[in-house]
Amino acid sequence: MGGPRIDSIADTAGLPWVMEPPGVASRHFAEQACRVAGFEPDVRFETADLQAQIRLIESGNAVALLPDLLWMGREPTVRLIDLDDAPRRTIFTSARIAAARQPAVVACREALNSVAPG
Repeated sequence: MGGPRIDSIADTAGLPWVMEPPGVASRHFAEQACRVAGFEPDVRFETADLQAQIRLIESGNAVALLPDLLWMGREPTVRLIDLDDAPRRTIFTSARIAAARQPAVVACREALNSVAPG
């Protein structure tokens, strides 16, 4: 396969990107990561659907920043490159004190903790 060798986010300058729509926190993070790497991303595709993003990447039509949580329990189908500063996302839940011990709330928190332990 041809194309440029990509070893860092800086190597994606000038390539087409897929990102979430404007106003979404992950879009802001991706844009800032590109700017810190020295370029403005060429966002040609916008979708909040991560499966659609993966299809665009697999077909060679775009690059993107994807959360590691997306690959839990399965092998990646695209080439992954770690970001230099290894950023981490914080996931939290909140519930009213009266509902915090409800079985559904407890089960949800336990499931999140099992796949993304804090």
